[in-house]
Amino acid sequence: MKKIFAVISLGLLALSLSGFAQTKDDARPIVDDSKETPDKIRDPKLPTLFIVGDSTLKSNAPLRGWGQELGQFFNFDKINVVNRAIGGRSSRTFQYEGRWEKVLSELKKGDFVIIQFGHNDVGKYNDPAAKDRPALHSEGDETAEVTRLDGKTETVHSFGWYMRKYGNDAKAKGATVIFCSMVPHKDWDNGKIIRKESETFVKWTANAAQATGAAFINLNEMIALEFEKTGMEKVATFFGDARTHSTPAGALFNAQIVIAGLRGLSNPKLDKYLSDKGKSIEKMPKYVFNAKK
Repeated sequence: MKKIFAVISLGLLALSLSGFAQTKDDARPIVDDSKETPDKIRDPKLPTLFIVGDSTLKSNAPLRGWGQELGQFFNFDKINVVNRAIGGRSSRTFQYEGRWEKVLSELKKGDFVIIQFGHNDVGKYNDPAAKDRPALHSEGDETAEVTRLDGKTETVHSFGWYMRKYGNDAKAKGATVIFCSMVPHKDWDNGKIIRKESETFVKWTANAAQATGAAFINLNEMIALEFEKTGMEKVATFFGDARTHSTPAGALFNAQIVIAGLRGLSNPKLDKYLSDKGKSIEKMPKYVFNAKK
């Protein structure tokens, strides 16, 4: 997979080595974007690729998410790329805050949505320390009633339920959904990345894709494999904290694997929307499955 990583510049790697010290813990603050202007659709006549997720897709400097690097691989004369991810959000909070409704209000037939959640769905759904973020750790239709920190009552659903809702809502608008499993943590064991979410959030994301006819990219497995090929020392430069959030170099590394996964899909086939840089990335079809036609 050497082609995938050829575009990572030495300067960017040097920046990540010198400017990002490892921290002792992995705080996941809820980002306040009230003073920021959300990414906008540049040309409404073109299809739009919306990006939905958490801080591993969009972070504040000096950290960076892979969604912030994705646009360079697309031809903006053919498609809009709009990143609506935000730090601290989960499959649950992105919906109850009204962020998904905002995306749906702009979504039109022929658009695409990339969705990745999981990191902030960990923890206990009714634990105040979890900041009202986690979904129920399952994929069924079970629910729980909670009173949030803001005093409002809420019916909490399973992670799988929320993911299926994303898929069904977007499908009803005539858009195509590509679910990505959560990017892996920097957790090593004898030279291998630990994949402890493979039987939970990764599997539930894949199952939601199948249930809603969406495409799926097993980003968790693909990145873990590339980390193992790259080695612990270099991979350390891809993280700006203990184990979760990316440096610019790490975000670019992950974004290229997303493009490799997208190129591996036959439905949707996005090659016609890619820039020359995007088309230069080698396809990785082994860990993806297509949307139902």
